[in-house]
Amino acid sequence: MNRLAHETSPYLLQHKDNPVDWYPWGEEAFQAAQAQDKPILLSVGYSACHWCHVMAHESFEHGPTAELMNAHFINVKVDREERPDVDDVYMQAVLTMTRGHGGWPMTVFLTPQGKPFYGGTYYPREPRYGMPSFRQVLSAVADAFRNRRAELEQQADDLTRVLDRSTLNIPAHDEALNEGLLRRAAKGMMANIDPINGGFGTQPKFPNPMNLEYLLRYARHEVDDDALEAVLLSLRKMAQGGIYDQIGGGFHRYSVDAVWLVPHFEKMLYDNAQLSRLYLHAWQMTGDSFFRRIAEEVYDYVLREMTAPEGGFYSATDADSEGEEGKFFVWTMDEVRQALASMNEELPNAADIAIEAWGMTRGGNFEGKNILHRPNDDAITARRLGLSEDELRDALGRIADRLYAARTQRVPPGLDDKILAGWNGLMLASLAEAARVLDRSDYLSAAERCGEFLLSAMLRPNGRLWRTYKDGQARINAFLEDYAALIDAFLELYQSTFIDKWYKVAVELAEAVLKHFVAEDGGFYDTSDDHETLIVRPRSLQDNAVPSGSNIIARQLLRLYAYTGDERYATAARSVFRPITSALQQYPQAFGEALNALDVAIRGCDEIALIGNPTAPAMRELLTTIRRPYRPNQVVALSRQDADEQAFIPLLRQRRALDGSPTVYVCRAFVCQRPVTTPSALEEMLD
Repeated sequence: MNRLAHETSPYLLQHKDNPVDWYPWGEEAFQAAQAQDKPILLSVGYSACHWCHVMAHESFEHGPTAELMNAHFINVKVDREERPDVDDVYMQAVLTMTRGHGGWPMTVFLTPQGKPFYGGTYYPREPRYGMPSFRQVLSAVADAFRNRRAELEQQADDLTRVLDRSTLNIPAHDEALNEGLLRRAAKGMMANIDPINGGFGTQPKFPNPMNLEYLLRYARHEVDDDALEAVLLSLRKMAQGGIYDQIGGGFHRYSVDAVWLVPHFEKMLYDNAQLSRLYLHAWQMTGDSFFRRIAEEVYDYVLREMTAPEGGFYSATDADSEGEEGKFFVWTMDEVRQALASMNEELPNAADIAIEAWGMTRGGNFEGKNILHRPNDDAITARRLGLSEDELRDALGRIADRLYAARTQRVPPGLDDKILAGWNGLMLASLAEAARVLDRSDYLSAAERCGEFLLSAMLRPNGRLWRTYKDGQARINAFLEDYAALIDAFLELYQSTFIDKWYKVAVELAEAVLKHFVAEDGGFYDTSDDHETLIVRPRSLQDNAVPSGSNIIARQLLRLYAYTGDERYATAARSVFRPITSALQQYPQAFGEALNALDVAIRGCDEIALIGNPTAPAMRELLTTIRRPYRPNQVVALSRQDADEQAFIPLLRQRRALDGSPTVYVCRAFVCQRPVTTPSALEEMLD
């Protein structure tokens, strides 16, 4: 075993038996590179990455390749999910060197001081696809480092200067931050919607939940039916496609085609966190039970398969099982008939229903087998089978349970069981919101368990956070995205429980962000001021698969401003938007979460204060009025008794119940309308 045997990352542990003399990222590797005067070969990936596995099998497990790596390089392996800072710095370098071609596995060659001079992504063992073999690359880089050292070091110095974002020097255009920008951004997104299959562009297709959330938010504010239909079409097509696990719930990473049929089969916590919340909001907006069902299936999947005994949520499941991508999820018609044979008495045509509903054929749609999907709406399928739609849905529910039980007998994909603070924040925020919107006590219980775990395991005694947890060990200084996502989660948990400690910890984390992450020219860095020093301090402005920490924190600070009236929060949030004003208009699809935050900044936020017992029937009616519809720009606080100037949450100060009845105050910028006590009066105010 190599040095990776002492790590906690499942991805790094996958490489502990390689003949490569791997180092984890750290001072030991850099000292070795400088002492031996060797370049560093940095390999970055993650546990659910299919092509990472391919390169590992082809090259890192191959003795002759490992010999070449060990002879000429100090080899460093990084889990990009544990170290998004390292990944971001060197991915920007690769994108610069390759004119926009990046991805994982990422392969970067560095000077002994860590400055990049050459890089790419996947390299095959033998030359193919127009690419050189990995050994050819290794030999060429080693030769260049020996014989053209000065040239490479100059190239590395120049590239490092390009990567430096410590000061952005982008002119601010505050006057452009208005509702017109929000409309132009929505129209720009709409121009890229696939009108037939939903989603953005052609293929491959990613879910893009932040962008769809923005269009849903825009449709709500502007009463824009076209935007609403674009979102609903996309959500329906995704949930009917193979990108959605029709048997076990949950979404795969993305679809390789335009119709959402063939996915890359890994399942990521961050996708399911964001998509469950989006489907929940679609149900709130429309009342269509289809969207509620998908949201609940995703939550149930996460609680069943992705929840640790301690209460936190695991990171991902692999695309591969038994060395084949998707093998766990696909079916032949004979396998379905065999699995459902025991249902013959209760549902004699179970197999026929499954085959028709999930679009199965004898030849299959994926390497001779079938990725289950829903090619037709329920009405068409039910008519073909001679069933009512209710009968069809009931039958499919029972059939899915039986197929799920049969599937558990297969070898499952690998589980990445590390717990990441930021990804847990995304999932906890969604689950806590669902608990109150759907009135699900089981969801609330799970959300509170996760919250308690995060407080006990990820929150350090000094009020700072750890990034990752596994096997009882928390480690790595947390990043901006961790703080921002947990602030969101704890504010949602507060609004579902009205327990002050959740609000209190959200405020404490926000204060840590303002102290340790603020950039000199406004906005935020991804790493704290006491973080390990890299060649440049990373600063992500645009959103990717996971929203940028900078853009999440902007929205959370605006929510805290609505709770407190503290201008520091609003000022810090607005500073995030200034350097990206032009980009928001030109490339709105790269800034979905930034636009969601800007929507709060421009349109404002309803500040709702309630006084009274939250379990009293009259108060529950008021809470239902607040919670049931989709109103994205609101914060809610509750005091069980009249509040004076000492109330912990400023929004509640000097709020009193009218005639002893549960009472609601609706405010904007702490200017309040008259208090009301009835759901009808409250609804009129909010709408």
